[in-house]
Amino acid sequence: MAKPVVSDAIHGPAIFGLRPADELVRKYRADGVWRDVGPLDDLRRWRELIPDAPAVIAYRSGAGMRRLTYSEYARYVERFAGALHELGVRPGHVVAIQLPNWWQLSALMLACVRVGAVVAPVMPTIGARELERTLARVGASVCVTADRWAGTEHAEALSKMASRLPGLRHRVVLGDSAPGSEVDFVRHFEETPWERRHPMVVSESNEDPDRGAVVLFTSGNSGEPKGVLHSFNTLHAGAFPVVEAEGLDSHDRIFTPQAQPHVFGMIYGVLIPLLAGGTSVVSDVWRPHDIPEMLIDSEATVFAGAPSYLAALVTETENAREKAPLRLVFSGATSVPGQLVSAVPRIWGVPLRTLWGMTEVPGHTWTRGDDPPLWGAHSDGSPGPGLEMDFRRHAPEEGPGSGAADAADVGAPDGVWSAEQPARLFVRGGGVALATLGRDSGRLRVVAEHDDGWYDTGDLAIPDGRGGLRVISREADRIGGTFMIPVNDVETELLDHPDVAEVALIGYPDGEGGELACAVVVPKSPAPTLGDLREFLTDRGMTEWYQPSRLELVTALPRNSIGKVLKAPLRGRLRGGGRDGGHGGDSHPEASGAQE
Repeated sequence: MAKPVVSDAIHGPAIFGLRPADELVRKYRADGVWRDVGPLDDLRRWRELIPDAPAVIAYRSGAGMRRLTYSEYARYVERFAGALHELGVRPGHVVAIQLPNWWQLSALMLACVRVGAVVAPVMPTIGARELERTLARVGASVCVTADRWAGTEHAEALSKMASRLPGLRHRVVLGDSAPGSEVDFVRHFEETPWERRHPMVVSESNEDPDRGAVVLFTSGNSGEPKGVLHSFNTLHAGAFPVVEAEGLDSHDRIFTPQAQPHVFGMIYGVLIPLLAGGTSVVSDVWRPHDIPEMLIDSEATVFAGAPSYLAALVTETENAREKAPLRLVFSGATSVPGQLVSAVPRIWGVPLRTLWGMTEVPGHTWTRGDDPPLWGAHSDGSPGPGLEMDFRRHAPEEGPGSGAADAADVGAPDGVWSAEQPARLFVRGGGVALATLGRDSGRLRVVAEHDDGWYDTGDLAIPDGRGGLRVISREADRIGGTFMIPVNDVETELLDHPDVAEVALIGYPDGEGGELACAVVVPKSPAPTLGDLREFLTDRGMTEWYQPSRLELVTALPRNSIGKVLKAPLRGRLRGGGRDGGHGGDSHPEASGAQE
């Protein structure tokens, strides 16, 4: 198989010149998984066919609701593209965007497509420490951020790190005001029409949907945060099967509480509505009490969110006099409690679509309308045409001498897997990322170059008997739900605490299908408290929801013969309630990565 090639014309880091091999492009286009156009073609089509239909309905805390038609949406994409071009952004340059779910976010991402830039969306809850590392690794030439949001002074934090980022040429601030050295977003992007800068229009844009165009950051199996490089075709492979199978169209209004810089929010909050010609409904804050009325006000027909969001919506809607006329409800990316599977048809009269996916795999699985009743309690769904699955033998971490699964140990017969002996899940197809990049190590891994394109998800799963899967658990060093916590990062920082001798970060259930982090610590004297550790990490700029929400003190960490910490028995201790001098801690809502 030929390697993806790197274009010499790319101005940014070499990874962003990556393209899939020609034979893969031909294969996935012949299969209908990829196409020769991108999201701007969708925008152009709906601008012409339904110019006055709503494209975006965005609720912003303290500022009310903003509704954009497809005509207005396309016009802002053009204006934003012109503004980027005037700032010197050219094909291959990297534009980082750290914004909450404001209406400008999706238009700005599409504007990056328009000028051929690589877009690097960053979660608004990511702290300054992680933001600086991300900007340095991707070589961002422009960073767009909010002046302040959810109690964080984003513009001020970006300003403090600017001198350490020589490649960062422009800091753009969206908010009440921008300091003199920064670009005011409203003045430069919103108030100057594209026509003053360039005569082109969207329909004349030449998109290349196969090039690396979006880099998202997530935690890897090893715990090191990594960049995940997508083309708009790998992302399309996650969007179009849902649109086609579920019959989504211009009548649908799709609400997701997920942040659009996350792959879940990007697929369901940007690309699926745009592909269907429907409406993207978003809110910049998550206040469960307000959501039922918001869904009614926006006439939402689809809800898509992680189990924690859906659980809160169910609680607020259960006894409400009026309910939004939802015809589809999606939830997943982590285990979905059985109570939610039964609650959705009781409240809205439709089955819950449970799903599985990850940042590296937008071509996700989901349950369908022809599955048995309450099938979501037994399955995380089957894949669309852009994804193949392979269940391989897994060597669990049980004690001294045990190691990780051998990726070549394949071919176990069907039907041997069980919840007690799950398989290691590998996936392949047009709905898998082009490559990954270590945020700190810079290690580049092109997916197609390894194991014939099979990607090790790090998840343990079993077949569901209907061509789908049921995820049983996560691989050892991954903690979280919709959002993954970078284990190595947190452990490394905690080892610098003067009262910590050894530490292992372990996930434990949050009660809503996800996981929170527990710090299992061998203490020095005096022993630290949970508050001490969280204050220490906060002072170092650590993102709040990365931090442990529980502390267990132990006399020693279990290790194998080569000194590796065995986390399986520690997880068993936490889930079984056993302690060795432990100190429990309160859970923090920020630990889920939610938008408040």
